[in-house]
Amino acid sequence: MSTSFVFNWMAEAGIRLADCRHDDPYAILGPQQLKEDWIIRAWIPEASEVNLLLNGKSVAMKNPNHPWIFEVVLKKKPGINYQLEVTRAGVTHKQNDPWAFREEWMGEIDRHLFAEGNHHHIWRKMGAHLIEREGVAGTLFCLWAPNARSVGVLSDLNSWDGRHHPMQKREGGIWELFIPGMKEKMLYKYEIRTEAGHCYQKTDPYGFQHEVRPATSSIITKLDNYKWHDKKWISKRNGENPIDQPISVYEMHLGSWMHDAINNPFIEKDNEQARPPVPAAEMKPHARFLTYTELADKLIPYVKERGFTHIELMPISEHPFDGSWGYQVTGWYAPTSRYGTPDEFRNFVDRCHQEGIGIILDWVPGHFPKDGHGLAFFDGSHLYEHSDSRIGEHKEWGTLIFNYSRNEVRNFLVANLIYWFEQFHIDGIRVDAVASMLYRDYLRPEGEWLPNESGGRENTEAVRFLQQANHVLFEHFPGALSIAEESTTWPMVTQPTSVGGLGFNLKWNMGWMHDMLDYFEYDPWFRQFHQNNITFSIMYNYTEKFMLALSHDEVVHGKSHLLHKMPGDDWQKYANTRALLAYMWTHPGKKTIFMGMEFGQRSEWNVWGDLEWNLLNYEPHKGIQALVDDLNKLYKSEGALWKDDFDQYGFQWLDCSDSKNSVISFMRRERDSGSWLIVIGNFTPQSHSNYRIGVPKGGFYREVLNTDAALYGGSNLGNMGGKFADEENCHGYEHSLNLCLPPLSVVVLKHQPKNHLKTSDAKRNM
Repeated sequence: MSTSFVFNWMAEAGIRLADCRHDDPYAILGPQQLKEDWIIRAWIPEASEVNLLLNGKSVAMKNPNHPWIFEVVLKKKPGINYQLEVTRAGVTHKQNDPWAFREEWMGEIDRHLFAEGNHHHIWRKMGAHLIEREGVAGTLFCLWAPNARSVGVLSDLNSWDGRHHPMQKREGGIWELFIPGMKEKMLYKYEIRTEAGHCYQKTDPYGFQHEVRPATSSIITKLDNYKWHDKKWISKRNGENPIDQPISVYEMHLGSWMHDAINNPFIEKDNEQARPPVPAAEMKPHARFLTYTELADKLIPYVKERGFTHIELMPISEHPFDGSWGYQVTGWYAPTSRYGTPDEFRNFVDRCHQEGIGIILDWVPGHFPKDGHGLAFFDGSHLYEHSDSRIGEHKEWGTLIFNYSRNEVRNFLVANLIYWFEQFHIDGIRVDAVASMLYRDYLRPEGEWLPNESGGRENTEAVRFLQQANHVLFEHFPGALSIAEESTTWPMVTQPTSVGGLGFNLKWNMGWMHDMLDYFEYDPWFRQFHQNNITFSIMYNYTEKFMLALSHDEVVHGKSHLLHKMPGDDWQKYANTRALLAYMWTHPGKKTIFMGMEFGQRSEWNVWGDLEWNLLNYEPHKGIQALVDDLNKLYKSEGALWKDDFDQYGFQWLDCSDSKNSVISFMRRERDSGSWLIVIGNFTPQSHSNYRIGVPKGGFYREVLNTDAALYGGSNLGNMGGKFADEENCHGYEHSLNLCLPPLSVVVLKHQPKNHLKTSDAKRNM
């Protein structure tokens, strides 16, 4: 090989590196063996002088082939932890050589599992990892970008110049580079160059922390650094089937629950006066978000006092726009920095568990935004999304749809699910907009959607993805919750994947929600013509394992909050709200309500503001809150309200046909103990002083809940604490109760065994 040929080859390599067109820097940089000798080449853009520091000696390096390629010939093979003394713009510093560390990070098995979509812990390899190599500390960067021409790491270490740290392309489209000296909390991005010469600056898809919006850089962050204190909780959770437990969920948006400028006397007991919520237009700079730590201090006691078993957080994966509510994610592996660091979020979850509260996250695998720093057109190709907009885009939402047919994309999402459970100890997920994933024609006009391979509208690729995700989730975390927000009649949503189901263990009952809200919005006089609204849900109740939900979607966009959906004057609005909540808690199925419903928020939810905490200065709102507290107490203490939710034995109508009076009555039953509750709902403002209900056994029936009680803001009509059954046939039973049904109310009674009767109970009604 002639000297001139070597010169030209190296010069060309330098030009390609400088132009960001080189995908194999290890072929020319770092220690390279010649015939007898070794040569070290260093890529140092814009340096004026470079010296090799090796074995206590300093040797000047030359740049004969390219101004930025410095080299020196050695007689012996060098180690890899040599240093370079670099002078650039008159400033001299020492550094290790990134291209001396050549060991492959993603091994053959890792690449194989990733390529087939089954690397459930792929984040252990992808992303930015603080490690040591040969005693040298730095960060290992690993990225999947198979169609990129070259990839460079951007950071403060190289003045955000992508030419300084070109990455090495490995098999399978994986790019790697170990950069010595890159430390925790340093910012970075990837600069991706395409074959066509286009340049994209991208956030790390596997970044574990990102800057607070509107900044978009990723942040180098340690994993496994937090010391957990919830071993007892996790052990108990994983040893139980969650759907056999009482589940009462407080759905919330962390950023609009409360800001730091709002003092809430009902959480901070030492404050005497409540401040009204600040309108969005008047929000001051000091009215910042509460941090994860502050939320733990304020939110956990509040939720515990209310008696909820779980908190459901609207999406907290990193997202650029507050107004998206978190549903347009750009940082899938990072809790949003709006409220603090990943470890501070871990501490929030930890403290919830220590107080007996589970955490459910909204998970959004159905779409992602088009933001330039995100996944869209990631490596100059439609890598994460479909290239055909007829299946790859939600035009109404302005988002892109994941290509579930691509193994690596499914792997990205499935591993993300495991990541949140393993890294943050969450207890469940609620999967948003499942229907949008299941149907190719979802919100698409005729001619603007692409049929599946059989000519149908079903998205079979998304079905297989959901089945894989749920199968893997329960394989790793048997006590997890996986809840589908699925608004159609797709079959077997909550059946195991082994029999062809989607594999969720709960499904939001959207039909019940719409029927109930429609019914309660009617003037009570018209309800007699819509009795089916309030009874129909039982007809299909056992086709799936349902969760009843009154969610955030029902209190925005002109729909009014729950209280103001109700007809009539204020008294009727409060009474209707109490009756609806009580019917929800006594109806079969797990429970979810959105924040603010628990005290009768008046205004629609505003993502920019706060809940109307000042309303808790008024007795009717305190009454609704007290009712929710007592509903949760009753719910958790009475197995009949949850133990047989998904067994037909658990529910029996007494009378569902009294449409003239808009009255329903039923039993909730528990098979194991043989106990039962009697529930009667009167959904008109007309009270009934002698209303007879059949019961299965004689004896005393204690009134354990009455939504018309004065404590809750009602008129205080009722049954003086309970009633003895009469020997009078009714509803097919030999015994019955002669009851007072208060207006717009739900009354719950429990049979009292003789050995539990109090003297006062025995004398009552005699």
